[in-house]
Amino acid sequence: MADIKKIATRESYGNALVELGREHADLVVLDADLAGATKTSTFKKEFPDRHFDCGIAEGNMMAVAAGIASMGMVPFASTFAMFAAGRAFEQVRNSIGYPHLNVKIGATHGGISVGEDGASHQCCEDFALMRSIPGMTVICPADDVEARAAVKAAYEFEGPVYLRFGRSGVPVFHNDDSFKFEIGKGEVLQDGNDIAIIATGIMVGEAVKAGEELRAEGINARVINMSTIKPLDEELVLKAAEECGKIVTCEEHSIVGGLGEAVSSLLSEKKPTPVRRIGVNDEFGHSGPAADLLKDFGLSAENIVATVKAWL
Repeated sequence: MADIKKIATRESYGNALVELGREHADLVVLDADLAGATKTSTFKKEFPDRHFDCGIAEGNMMAVAAGIASMGMVPFASTFAMFAAGRAFEQVRNSIGYPHLNVKIGATHGGISVGEDGASHQCCEDFALMRSIPGMTVICPADDVEARAAVKAAYEFEGPVYLRFGRSGVPVFHNDDSFKFEIGKGEVLQDGNDIAIIATGIMVGEAVKAGEELRAEGINARVINMSTIKPLDEELVLKAAEECGKIVTCEEHSIVGGLGEAVSSLLSEKKPTPVRRIGVNDEFGHSGPAADLLKDFGLSAENIVATVKAWL
């Protein structure tokens, strides 16, 4: 995958908004003084009358988005994950989630790979926070193709959606012409029955690398891209549990409340299966280059391989 081009999914978000904006006059974009970083500036250039900078007031932006949605428009409220899920949690819960309004939240700069911005901006709690809101759909795409498709699917979906995008470039491994995205459905990227690796977001590329390394050593791992964390693709997870017997989850998020817990909760109720969770281990991040931080926190293909081999 080293030779594959890399694109940050926040770039994909900005480009997808422009594409949708050309087709749908009811789409509007809100930002909280971060349009250059969230890439909604791309939309602003083409549709200045449909882009609103709400300033450094994320809670108010969510309330504005709720008001716009109540008038029949489709707002995409955009800011860093830390501010969208963390600072504005009350407004997201009470003004968007409780009345089940058609607001889409575009949260960029999620996870440890925010890098030098440090622990205050490295949001590794957003899946847990957003999963806890009744009726909230939570999506974390793995590459540029999937991210653009996810934004389109979110627009077409009726109800609140939380979309997490990354700061760093990630390999593009989906084919734009053949890929089909569906909310609530995962996909098998590599087949195998020795163990299943279920990953989301930036960790999907690492899981694919790990799967290739394991196969070279005679271990056939099933690699699954679980881009929708809520609602979880229960059928796919249960099938993997039945056919593989062991599951490793991988996420750029705390092991508390994210993909790993969603998978474990499902399996504990419907098919008890051994699970190992790879993620941030109940600790805050720290400043540093994104690539170094991912390795520091065990969010790498190398650690996935080591975990699988030690377990098997």
